[in-house]
This record gives sequence, C-alpha cells and structure tokens, in this order.
Amino acid sequence: MRAARWFALVAAATLAGASMVSCSQGSDSQPCMPPKFSLSQDAASPGESITVSAADASCDPRYGEGAQIQVEVMDGSGIKIVDELAPMNDAGGFSVQVEIPASAVPGPGMVSAYPYNMDWCDDTGKNNRVGAVGAQDITLVSCVMPTKPLQIEP
Repeated sequence: MRAARWFALVAAATLAGASMVSCSQGSDSQPCMPPKFSLSQDAASPGESITVSAADASCDPRYGEGAQIQVEVMDGSGIKIVDELAPMNDAGGFSVQVEIPASAVPGPGMVSAYPYNMDWCDDTGKNNRVGAVGAQDITLVSCVMPTKPLQIEP
C-alpha cells in the first residue's frame, strides 16, 4: 500500500514536470515557441471573419522555410469548427483570416494557434531544433496549449 502511494506520487510529479519545458532565448525574454498570437476581436458571429496573427519573435526560434501555423477555433459547445494551416515565417510571424462557419454554436469558444508538425514544446529537456548554438540560453516554461477566448455570438 505504501509503495503504491509512493509510485502514484512519483508519477504525478513526473507528469507535472514534463509539462514545463519549451524554449526561450535569454532570461528576460518571452518564450519563442509557440508564437504569442492575438485576435483582431474577442467576439464574432457566424459568417464573420477574425484575424489571428503574431509578430516576429525577438529571439531566433528557427521555424524554417515553409513553416506553417495551425489555427483551430472551438465554438460554444467545444466542437472544433475551424482547422486551418497558414504560412508562418522563420521568426514566427503570421497573419491568417478565418471565417466563423454558420454551424457555430453561440457561447464561450476559443482559438488556438501553434506551429504545425513541429515539436514546439520539447518535453525531452533537449531542444531538438536549435542544436548546440544557443543551447545554453534555453529556459523552462509552460507547454500548455496556447489559446485565446472568443465569444461566439448569435
């Protein structure tokens, strides 16, 4: 019984620690990955469009040529109503306009935007994209999925 409790405690601590790794450049900068994005508005009705965008990072995230951002929108029922890929530059900058579909359920929804097909949250403790250059500047930050609230109006 005591061993089972100890194992559960160790497993919980390990999982909690695993969710705290990402990349930033230097101690006084914001994390590079994923890009910190914004919405053109915090509410929209079906048929309206919103713009999801991010400025270039102040560090060098090295997303690479041909990088893409995946943008998802969930409606008031929690159903994914938009799932789009858009171009993102090497520094993480992007701007994409998405339309709220007619099927969107009113209520509190959310938008997420994260690098497509890329390990932006490296929970191995070793950044698999930066390599040796700048590796000493990697710091631990949250790996929680980046989201912004979006009120879906009738």
